[in-house]
Amino acid sequence: MAIQPLGDRVVLKRVAAEEKTKSGIVLPDSAKEKPEQGEVVAVGKEVKEIKRGDKVLFSKYAPTEVKVENNEFLIVKEEDVLAIIK
Repeated sequence: MAIQPLGDRVVLKRVAAEEKTKSGIVLPDSAKEKPEQGEVVAVGKEVKEIKRGDKVLFSKYAPTEVKVENNEFLIVKEEDVLAIIK
């Protein structure tokens, strides 16, 4: 099953959280923060600047979390995408 966002919405797959700190300390799941980074899976027809496959930063409180066939996705408006990571 594929997800096709409507209008100016973007579907993202969250990038995995860091397992260790820079000093090498392993973080337990309860201490990890969800990263505000994702990879674009699909874009709506009105999206102009973002394309499938881009890695992006998004606003922390913007995404709607959905689960489709045991896969977790985030849906955000194009205006809630803050930057493209190059």
